[in-house]
Amino acid sequence: MQRPVADVTGRKVRLIVNADDFGASSQVNEAVIRAYGRGMLTACSLMVSGHAFEDAVRLARENEGLAVGIHLVTVLGRSVLPPAKIPSIVDTNGNFPSDPALAGLRYFFSRRSRRELVSELEAQFEKFAASGLPFSHIDSHLHLHVHPVVFEAALRLGEQYGVRRMRVPLDDYRLFSRFHGGGSFSGKAMAAVFRLLTARMEKRLRARGFTWARRVYGHFQSNRMSADYVHFVLDHLHEETNEIYFHPGCFETCGGTDTTPEAAALRKEEYDILVDPEMLAHVKALGIELTSYRGIERNL
Repeated sequence: MQRPVADVTGRKVRLIVNADDFGASSQVNEAVIRAYGRGMLTACSLMVSGHAFEDAVRLARENEGLAVGIHLVTVLGRSVLPPAKIPSIVDTNGNFPSDPALAGLRYFFSRRSRRELVSELEAQFEKFAASGLPFSHIDSHLHLHVHPVVFEAALRLGEQYGVRRMRVPLDDYRLFSRFHGGGSFSGKAMAAVFRLLTARMEKRLRARGFTWARRVYGHFQSNRMSADYVHFVLDHLHEETNEIYFHPGCFETCGGTDTTPEAAALRKEEYDILVDPEMLAHVKALGIELTSYRGIERNL
């Protein structure tokens, strides 16, 4: 027998189910739209520099109920601006560094890199706005918007473009450890760093009237999301506002995709979770309200 959600506030537990990397490829785009139409997906985050950006915009227009946020890319992806305009942060092909730690150090200590980074983020917001899609929320590839420089730029641009909703990637490491029967030193260290960074984010967001989900699941389980883990999370939601994010793709077979077979298999597994009727039935049985960033209240 399934237990009711532990709801200490006496209010309904709300859950955003988000797909990252919308626009990365046609396979990802199709998986996102299918998961929205057939499963529990409520929102997605659009990479404006993705190879299939135009296709993603078309599909989003055809599915107006799908909330679309901006997925800022500052690492492991392409830029919007040409390489000649931001030569200190991308290579000659317009690719950002693949190592988020090294990229973060460059963005923090190099004045030139900071200027170029802000220009690129401005271009990404401008390209999203030009699509005509309404902004749902702000997040980023590999959560690089927790970086102080990226965060401050995203905060300012969010206000400029009228989107005061942002992902604060505060996952629950204790819950993750319980599921796996224990944690690790590196995991605990990462959790501590993110607690510090997200605490600063929440303070700044609260002062500027932004909305965010109190708990976001997926960071510690990244690249190994499983149906069992998602069921476990659903059974233990206790905050009033929550988000679980996925990276769906490869909805039929894993051949013919524009990524590695291993990555494609992981994307297909996450797609299967999103369209699993048992998963949606679990959500409904627990009385969880599926929503988007527009559907959660401001956290003041």
